[in-house]
Amino acid sequence: MSASPEGANVFFVLLGAILVFAMHGGFAFLEVGSVRHKNQVNALVKILVDFALSTLAYFVIGYTIAYGATFFQSAATLSGDGGTFLPQGLTLVKFFFLTTFAAAIPAIISGGIAERMKFLPQCIATLVLVGLAYPIFEGIAWNGNYGFQSFIESTFGAPFHDFAGSVVVHAVGGWIALGAVLHLGPRLGRYTKEGKAIGIPPSSLPWLALGSWLLCVGWFGFNVMTAGSLDAVSGLVALNSLMAMVGGILVALVVGRNDPGFVHNGALAGLVAVCAGSDVMHPLGSLVVGGVAGAIFVKGFEYCQLKLKIDDVLGVWPLHGICGAWGGIAAGIFGLEALGGIGGISFGAQFFGTLAGVVYAFAIGYLVYGVLKKTQGIRLTADEERRGADLSIHKISASPEHDIGR
Repeated sequence: MSASPEGANVFFVLLGAILVFAMHGGFAFLEVGSVRHKNQVNALVKILVDFALSTLAYFVIGYTIAYGATFFQSAATLSGDGGTFLPQGLTLVKFFFLTTFAAAIPAIISGGIAERMKFLPQCIATLVLVGLAYPIFEGIAWNGNYGFQSFIESTFGAPFHDFAGSVVVHAVGGWIALGAVLHLGPRLGRYTKEGKAIGIPPSSLPWLALGSWLLCVGWFGFNVMTAGSLDAVSGLVALNSLMAMVGGILVALVVGRNDPGFVHNGALAGLVAVCAGSDVMHPLGSLVVGGVAGAIFVKGFEYCQLKLKIDDVLGVWPLHGICGAWGGIAAGIFGLEALGGIGGISFGAQFFGTLAGVVYAFAIGYLVYGVLKKTQGIRLTADEERRGADLSIHKISASPEHDIGR
């Protein structure tokens, strides 16, 4: 007996969705380890609630904006009508898979706004960003909406290529986060009146490391299973992801002077950067792309925090925003046949598409959080911030039994 191709593809995409869903646990624990103990519960709750809100927003409107299909139909139709909805619910597991990508937007933002953001305004932002803002650019890049890809192809000879979301997911999330962080301002005590940075150490390097490991493992579902079917899957994507991760780790180790936070985030920087061109680059090209991303993260984090005085707690702007943009552009360099790539890409298309994503995301982030700041207020009061988001918002700490002395 042989399984149907549709059934095999359903299982394949479902496994990818599960792996990327697990990455949200990685986002949570990366933040838990990076923030102070008094904000750990808030980090865990934010990521989980944001995922739930993202799923609802994407189900009701986001997926329809990006791909033109609505789920307000009978279960029989959704399971596979041979038209819009593929047999055996393949479209439904693809929705699950794409939902995990969409929910990465607020998960990325969460790391930048940590320790001083109000809870309700962030929930509202999640609904707007995942329901409206993200799907517009997703549809442009991955579904050819609004003629953008046709314009790029006619102008540069190839469409904008972003296989697994260096720009669509990571750069967009990172540049939206920058807008949010600029509106929030730095945490209390982060800088002196003279502008000197005061170090705020992470609460737990083991939790931080666990978050990085979970993200790294799940990333192979993020990249490889973007293929969407067994017929289209490529081992090249897996090897390129591995080599970029390794490059990010080793360069961050050297440039970051053995700092464990830089090392574990260096792995993520490499994986962020390789997403766009993981299906067209040579493994050695991916190693270089990941290595450059590792250096970009370390230097970008230091410049952001020490020179620009932007208190991006987990460094999500340099990690996702800048490294994601680098990945989009790098696909147009290392994907070229002259550098061992498969070809079919254009540097001009990659540069223009990446720039469009960056400008769009920053404008959206600055607008959404600016409106929320004016209408709702987005920052905890000084007393609430000193007490910590755990007690101020959730009325419980990460160690309640310890707090009552039992």
